[in-house]
Amino acid sequence: MFTVAALYLFAPFDNPAAVKPHLLEACRANGVKGTLLLAREGINGTIAGQRAGIDAVLAQIRNLPGCEALDVKFSTASDLPFHRMKVRLKKEIVTLGVPGIDPSRDVGRYVEAAEWNALISDPATIVIDTRNDYEVKIGTFKGALDPKTRSFSQFPDWFRAHRAEFGNNPKVAMFCTGGIRCEKSTAFLRAEGIEDVAHLKGGILKYLETVPKEKSLWEGECFVFDERVSVGHGLAPGSHSLCRACRMPLNAEECASVDFVEGVQCPHCAASRTDEQRRRYAERHKQVALAERRGERHVGDSDS
Repeated sequence: MFTVAALYLFAPFDNPAAVKPHLLEACRANGVKGTLLLAREGINGTIAGQRAGIDAVLAQIRNLPGCEALDVKFSTASDLPFHRMKVRLKKEIVTLGVPGIDPSRDVGRYVEAAEWNALISDPATIVIDTRNDYEVKIGTFKGALDPKTRSFSQFPDWFRAHRAEFGNNPKVAMFCTGGIRCEKSTAFLRAEGIEDVAHLKGGILKYLETVPKEKSLWEGECFVFDERVSVGHGLAPGSHSLCRACRMPLNAEECASVDFVEGVQCPHCAASRTDEQRRRYAERHKQVALAERRGERHVGDSDS
């Protein structure tokens, strides 16, 4: 069984490029794979490996200046959910695209998973799902608004376009997968003049981990950015698979569609793919299958 660690922290890094090689080496030395993003505003990512290896990498991250309070959410997977280890330098660890937003200075109030149901059950609360449309499609909280964004950077425009609909002094509660997008989005709303704004501490993952299914207001599954594709209550593996062409999560009905060809296309992308693309996808799928039969990984283990 492998340990999966989803982590993030807003902390000032003067020189993230100097941190990158040390983190990459620590991950490789401990058999850890996944993706870590580094920026001047902090660190974000998901990694997986044996628990001892994960603990060693997390200890190194927590030794970085300002990273003692690193937020980590743990789950497990029967297979290693990543093929390689990547440490990437970015302008933002989660891209909102609004200059001057700093969650380390001003952010909405945190609401623990155990208190979340009461908050979003209040008719006066405006509940907003800050995730992308393909994530919301497979699961969300009952009654939450779906901005129908394709990327998080579209959220500010959506909010400004609908701001008048929320009335004066609105009470807003927002949520995302692990909490990081809500750090940015609540800081953004505060900058836009919304005073009463809260977000789910630890995100959906913490809620699904700690709130019993019989008391849950969550409907569906939660999309995760690794080979598990989705998880449910108790962070158990979900029922969705992934289209290898467009990366959309697929349910059983979509996989049964005449437009679905494993490794090649799905109902979401079949009409937009060329014959040449389908040929390349089919060849890639064939090579992956051959590598698996040989007990090998088709995807290389290198940083990019």
